[in-house]
Amino acid sequence: MNPSQAVTDNEPVRASVRFPLHLAVTLNADGREYRAVTRDVSANGVLFIGEELPPVDTVIRFRINMPADVMGGTGDVVVSCVGRIVRHRAENGLTVAAAVIDEYSLKAEQV
Repeated sequence: MNPSQAVTDNEPVRASVRFPLHLAVTLNADGREYRAVTRDVSANGVLFIGEELPPVDTVIRFRINMPADVMGGTGDVVVSCVGRIVRHRAENGLTVAAAVIDEYSLKAEQV
């Protein structure tokens, strides 16, 4: 078997590198706001944790303020995203939700 095929059913296949960033974020969906913290961020998606998060298949809009030291620049960068929730799970009385990012734009800003 090719080593790249040696993945069990319990191991998710990652298409991109995930960065363990814990950043406060507000998700907007269906006229509501949900407060969350990112657990990790990749080019393809974000893992959020919060008291209440939108259900699976909900389209979400959010902005992440990426610190300059993370981005390798001199100023913070705001990433505006449109995505959708693809899975949920409960963890220690909180909700963990994964979202894919369908669209994004970057803007250097003073945050």
